[in-house]
Amino acid sequence: MGRNLDGVRAASAKTIEIDFYYAGARCRERIKLVPTPANLKRAAQHRASILDAIARGVFDYLTTFPKSKTALKFVKKPESVLTLELYLESWLKQKERELKASTYKDYERIVYKVLIPRLGKTPLGELTRSMIRTFASEYEAGSKRIRNILSVLRISLTNAVEDELIENNPIAEWSCKINEGPKEVDDVDPFTAEEQIAILSVLTGQVQNLVQFAFWTGARTSELVALEWKDIDWNRGVVRIRRAKTQESKVAEVTKTTSGNREIKLLPPALEALKAQKPFTFLKGKEIFQNPRTMEPWKGDLPIRQSYWKPALKRAGVIYRRPYQTRHTYASMMLSAGENPMWVAQQMGHKDWSMIRKVYGRFMAEVVPNAGESAVRAFASKIFAERKTA
Repeated sequence: MGRNLDGVRAASAKTIEIDFYYAGARCRERIKLVPTPANLKRAAQHRASILDAIARGVFDYLTTFPKSKTALKFVKKPESVLTLELYLESWLKQKERELKASTYKDYERIVYKVLIPRLGKTPLGELTRSMIRTFASEYEAGSKRIRNILSVLRISLTNAVEDELIENNPIAEWSCKINEGPKEVDDVDPFTAEEQIAILSVLTGQVQNLVQFAFWTGARTSELVALEWKDIDWNRGVVRIRRAKTQESKVAEVTKTTSGNREIKLLPPALEALKAQKPFTFLKGKEIFQNPRTMEPWKGDLPIRQSYWKPALKRAGVIYRRPYQTRHTYASMMLSAGENPMWVAQQMGHKDWSMIRKVYGRFMAEVVPNAGESAVRAFASKIFAERKTA
């Protein structure tokens, strides 16, 4: 089949193989030529041009041998771009080990339902405050919801800076201001005394005790379902709030905030509910309130709301409000009766009374309709008496 040439040989009756080294690897490629002496010489010339291109650093393997599988090994793949989507997915997996189950679920919803669909394809390093501002201004939601979304994004980008993935956090120390008109519906809609009586009258057993206890402690539903008998200090007349339980958490977790870790004074109606509950769960020595259908601990507030709360309000003829309104009811009762706002804040687990003033201010106005008269009695008579004698 013709004379032998360096790096060129007949591979079959219809092909010639060229042998050469490229990037430290031995390469063999076949070309479709009958291995005649003339074709072998042509193949040797082709090989020589390949070696020359390799020596000058201009050899393009894939262009020279477009059907070669070996060529794919030497194709320079474009560097993968770290998008916000890829980063957030990785970041979220890390956060799962650090966060409470309920908090992680909130983060997960924000990441997968909001941030990734709208900003996910943006390269992490190219994300700007302008992009985020545009997103926030176009996203249809209330200012609180947008702040929560931006908070998650801000935390994730701060971690990206710490991991040296980006140089700066584009929304560090920045928040988007959303102009909102006054809310048409006031979320604080406490139950009146008559409504409380109507609701409790259609409930029985453990659920009645739970609802009465809720009305008279202001505890969150997630805190109520995590209560255990060891949390009751009968001598001091208080209940210690240390844990909370939601649908997302398999076990009770720490309270929502540090200030949420507190003691609540057991007022007579709350004590009455506890005493009525004793026959159901006290001897078991664990959770105070159970699901009466399963005799197991409540798995968050959803089963309470669906199985008992909604039907009870319907039977009682009371306009539906979510169970959280029992907490608002407690606050409004305490403030309307003239209790100290600082004390009410402590009972409810607020770090100060600013939230009480902001949320329940209209009830505080009802506290003392004769406001100022005590000061008049204490000081005015003396002041004016001295002015008359002067």
